[in-house]
Amino acid sequence: MNSADKPTKRVLLAAPRGYCAGVDRAVVAVEKALAMYGAPVYVRKEIVHNKHVVGALRERGAVFVDEVDEAPAGARLVFSAHGVSPAVRAAAAGRGLETIDATCPLVSKVHKEAVRFAAADYDILLIGHDGHEEVEGTAGEAPDHVQIVNSPDDVDRITVRDGAKVVWLSQTTLSVDETMETVRRLRERFPQLQDPPSDDICYATQNRQVAVKRIAPESDVVIVVGSANSSNSVRLVEVARQTGAGAAYRVDYAAEIDDAWLAGAWTVGVTSGASVPEILVRDVLQHLAERGYAEVREVRTETESLTFSLPRELRSTQKATGLDLKPPTT
Repeated sequence: MNSADKPTKRVLLAAPRGYCAGVDRAVVAVEKALAMYGAPVYVRKEIVHNKHVVGALRERGAVFVDEVDEAPAGARLVFSAHGVSPAVRAAAAGRGLETIDATCPLVSKVHKEAVRFAAADYDILLIGHDGHEEVEGTAGEAPDHVQIVNSPDDVDRITVRDGAKVVWLSQTTLSVDETMETVRRLRERFPQLQDPPSDDICYATQNRQVAVKRIAPESDVVIVVGSANSSNSVRLVEVARQTGAGAAYRVDYAAEIDDAWLAGAWTVGVTSGASVPEILVRDVLQHLAERGYAEVREVRTETESLTFSLPRELRSTQKATGLDLKPPTT
C-alpha cells in the first residue's frame, strides 16, 4: 500500500456527551453558594462524580465530607446530585445545618416513586449498584420495602411477599440494555411485575449510550472521558466494547492515554460521561491531534435542550437579593 492508499487517522466525536442538566445544576449550585456566602461551603459526598470538577470546587472553598456530622453545627451543607435518604436529611436538621438540595430532579422523581409504592405496600425491586450514593438515597426512602438488584444474576435470589404487588425502579445511570435484561428476568419470575410510571434511566444516560453505540462499530479504539466512580462513564466503556469497538478505555485526563492503545488504530471514538466538563474532552482531542488524529467528525444522535432551575434555597435568595442565579444554558 502506498501512502495515497493509506486511510486517514480520524476521530469520531460522539454527541451528546458531557454535562447533563442535573450535573450542570448541581455544580452551579455550589459555585453560587460560594459566591453568595463565601467559603467554606460544605458538600456531602462528591457533588458529582468527576475528579476534575471536585478538585476545582475544592480550590474555590468547597469542603467535601462523607457524612453530615463532619460539618460544623450550623454550617451550610449542599446535598449532592445523587440524592440523600430521609435519615440524612434528619441528621442535617439535627445539627442545625443550613442545607441546599442539589439532588438531580430526575433522581428526586425516583425517590417519589419509591415513597408512593411503599405507601401502597408494594415490594420494590431497585435495580442498581449496591453502595452507590444514588441507590442508598432511594432505598432509604422505603428501607422496609426495597430490595436491591445489582445485575441479572441477582434475580434468582429475590423473594417477594405478593407477586401481584411488586414493582421495579432503577438507578438513573445504568446500562439501558443490561437493565432491560434484568427486568426481563424479573418478569419471568414475577409475571405481574409493574413498571415505573415513567422511565427511570435518565435521558442523558440513554442519549450518551445511543451515541457511543453509533460510533463504536467504526472505532478501533474508544476513549471515554470520565472518573472511575462515575457509573454512567463506566457504562459507556462497557457499551462501546459490547457494540463493536476494537477496544475501549476510560480516562480522567488526556495524559492518561497510553500510546500503546493507539497502535494500529486509524479511527478513535471519543465521548464523555454526564459529569465531565467539555474542556477535558478538548484536551483529549488536542492530545490525539498531536499524534496524527487531526480529522474530527462529530456524530450526533440527539440534541439536548433540557435545563433545570437552581435549588429552591438559592432561588429564594435570588428573590431577596436580586442576584441573577439562573444556571447557564451551555
